[in-house]
Amino acid sequence: MTLHGSVSALNLNWHTGILDGRKLQSSLGYGYPNCSKQTNALAFRVSESMGHALRIPLGNATKTRMRTAGCPLQVVCVDYPRPDLDNTVNFLEAAYLSSSFRNSPRPAKPLKIVVAGAGLAGLSTAKYLADAGHKPVLLEAREVLGGKVAAWKDDGDWYETGLHIFFGAYPNIQNLFGELGINDRLQWKEHSMIFAMPNHPGEFSRFDFAEVLPAPLNGMWAILKNNEMLTWPEKVKFAIGLLPAMVGGQAYVEAQDGLTVQDWMRKQGVPDRVTKEVFIAMSKALNFINPDELSMQCILIALNRFLQEKHGSKMAFLDGNPPERLCMPIVDHIQSLGGEVRLNSRIKKIELNNDGTVKSFLLNTGEIIEGDAYVFATPVDILKLLLPDNWKEIPYFKKLEKLVGVPVINVHIWFDRKLKNTYDHLLFSRSPLLSVYADMSVTCKVLLEIWCALARLGALSENRLPGVFLGTNIGAGGLCALVYAGVSFAPAEEWISCSDSEIIDATIRELAKLFPDEISADQSKAKIVKYHVVKTPRSVYKTLPNCEPCRPLQRSPIEGFYLAGDYTKQKYLASMEGAVLSGKLCAQAIVQDYELLVAREQGKLVEATIS
Repeated sequence: MTLHGSVSALNLNWHTGILDGRKLQSSLGYGYPNCSKQTNALAFRVSESMGHALRIPLGNATKTRMRTAGCPLQVVCVDYPRPDLDNTVNFLEAAYLSSSFRNSPRPAKPLKIVVAGAGLAGLSTAKYLADAGHKPVLLEAREVLGGKVAAWKDDGDWYETGLHIFFGAYPNIQNLFGELGINDRLQWKEHSMIFAMPNHPGEFSRFDFAEVLPAPLNGMWAILKNNEMLTWPEKVKFAIGLLPAMVGGQAYVEAQDGLTVQDWMRKQGVPDRVTKEVFIAMSKALNFINPDELSMQCILIALNRFLQEKHGSKMAFLDGNPPERLCMPIVDHIQSLGGEVRLNSRIKKIELNNDGTVKSFLLNTGEIIEGDAYVFATPVDILKLLLPDNWKEIPYFKKLEKLVGVPVINVHIWFDRKLKNTYDHLLFSRSPLLSVYADMSVTCKVLLEIWCALARLGALSENRLPGVFLGTNIGAGGLCALVYAGVSFAPAEEWISCSDSEIIDATIRELAKLFPDEISADQSKAKIVKYHVVKTPRSVYKTLPNCEPCRPLQRSPIEGFYLAGDYTKQKYLASMEGAVLSGKLCAQAIVQDYELLVAREQGKLVEATIS
């Protein structure tokens, strides 16, 4: 995919805490094909909520002479084309669910639905409720959109909560990008999975999926062709062990919830070395825990999608930070249909009526927010903190006690030179401490090149490009983002309490093994220019064995109260796809309950009139 253009800016104006993304500045216009005018924009000038605002003095811009090795004014990005996903069964099912909201009868009285949490689950819920003709009011406690995909800005450089990968096997997310007209914001990579080789520092082992073969033959070919990680006897035993999952389908997959990955592998006669070589890394990447903790259901769901769909395991990076490049287009869409999105709106208490139903949400500011229905789309740990006392013994809510978020640490490091031993891809570290990593200055080309174009226009100093450092040419610096996992001798519960410098020291020691010619623990080679450590004490729910029966449906037993979030009942578990699908299912439940909710509000009005 080749993109050409110049740069544009989105102005986020503030008024009483309400997000307004509809007023655009077009003075620098960056053209993305097939995007709406609103979602086409890059929010370079952001509100205080996303960190320091980048001020672009258009009228009196100070011109900075670029080095001859700098980026040309015209932005050119070449990446792998978007795979053919639109005709798969899962994509079509997701598209049908999306269309059901747009095609549903317009409500005579649109419902005001108050949604707590502007992560992907809350944004999805509000988006599809707005599509169905209702008026969502989305409340976010923090100063930034995105929840678990949030990002912040430090002196022009963005840092995030984690490495966010968009798979071809994410049909609801792929539909969402298409519905918003931003398919081009996904940068697709070659169809491979690349693992570092701990016993051969600086070397990698690849699983390459043949484009000419259909699923599952392309996956089988990738496994058979790789001879560095698994022996032929191990491959055969692994394949035989997987046969029940491939034949038994979803019913078999769900029945394995009670077993850990390690227990299941041993039960199927798969050698422990297969778990060590492949599934430690995969378990960390999927849920930030080890195979002796992770439910096998999680692995089988991923393998099922990867093996059954030709492009299921193909990966894409977002071309920039998620709050601006994904969340803001959803906000634009919600607001264009009459919905409202508010930041800095932390819920203090769920206030109840005499019958135990929700009366209102009380904010920390003392403001009371009332609606016709209420949705909690926060992480499960926050919901449990705010549950009213007389709800806690209801089985639906009591089962939530077993669902607990897993600690995650994400590290961004800026080095003083470009790291050479990287790929334009996600890399599985296979280290006892780190999960996955990526050189973001390579994987997110569009983001870097847009900033290069801004610098060329004089909007930025060449010395302050993200991922580019003092005294170097454009593109000569390196940004390496890594995900810390609660694993092995370094569980995240212990590292969460450590200082940033301790975490960085441990990270560098591991990186020195991955980049022996370029990084050393004493920094005698590549030197750290700056870093950011982002700690999330409770991230996605920990997918332990026997958690599945504890996951709630989106419709709660409390009339007019609903849940959304990856921990709720949906088939993609703890993932971005699971969050988006949960929001759609939550919106579907509310649309189905429309008559009941209207009658409930009318009853309250009659009751108030009589009293």
